[in-house]
Amino acid sequence: MDSLTELYCLLDDFCRVFEPAWKRHQLAIGAKRRQRPSTLSLAELMTLAILFHQLRFRQFKLFYLGYVCRHLRAEFPRLPSYQRCVELLPRCAAPLAALFNLLKGECDGISIADATALAVCDNRRIRRHQVFKGLAQRGKTSMGWFYGFKLHAIINSKGELIRLKLTPGNVDDRRPIPELCQGLFGQLFADKGYLSKELAETLARLRIQLITPLRKNMKPVPRTEFEKAILRRRALIETVFDELKNLCQIEHTRHRSVANFVVNLMAGIIAYCLSDNKPTLSLIRVNLLPQA
Repeated sequence: MDSLTELYCLLDDFCRVFEPAWKRHQLAIGAKRRQRPSTLSLAELMTLAILFHQLRFRQFKLFYLGYVCRHLRAEFPRLPSYQRCVELLPRCAAPLAALFNLLKGECDGISIADATALAVCDNRRIRRHQVFKGLAQRGKTSMGWFYGFKLHAIINSKGELIRLKLTPGNVDDRRPIPELCQGLFGQLFADKGYLSKELAETLARLRIQLITPLRKNMKPVPRTEFEKAILRRRALIETVFDELKNLCQIEHTRHRSVANFVVNLMAGIIAYCLSDNKPTLSLIRVNLLPQA
């Protein structure tokens, strides 16, 4: 989605339906809170949060003061100060999460699972880091130790995100999989880190076949040519993570609040969902399906 107008119209249509339902739910649970009137509507605020990631800026302050305030005054005539805009951003967290449920892909029977680290500070600053104290944890990946969270994801053959879960960094990659696989079908491909007889049996009860590479000391398991070809291309999800981190900027170590960390994460994910050029698994190219 390249047009700013298209993006705003999409978000405005969504907010017209979401906001009344959200307010009714807040009243039902007794959680209504007074909010100062804002010069930016929820749709405008969400547009700015997502546009920041679509335009590949590295810092929100530079994006807001150097681009939005200079070049988008006509589109946003009532822009607040930068500090006020940052104070308003947490209002986007729940709407962005709800929007992802509308934009996420559908299971097509070929799913790939993996997890990626989201570091929230440099390892040398772990002891004095306070923003995510009690939430983030130390974890380890093939690249080494980190302090932060893990983003567990499942994608389909089109490179579309279909399931997501955020956990502390010390959570085993296999633990969230049964929950994430609810409602899926077909085959789930993953790396050796997901090898587990218990997990395979749990997914089998959900009518999902877990397929992973084998360790050297394991007995061979019969695989079809189709399964072997998909296993060789399971790194597709690493390409998705690379775009989320390096293009959509879902990971950085400059967060000053938990709420804005969530907004940054979900806005980057939405920006990826709206992208027209996602990495895909070409089944025709590997001669798995006949050409039309």
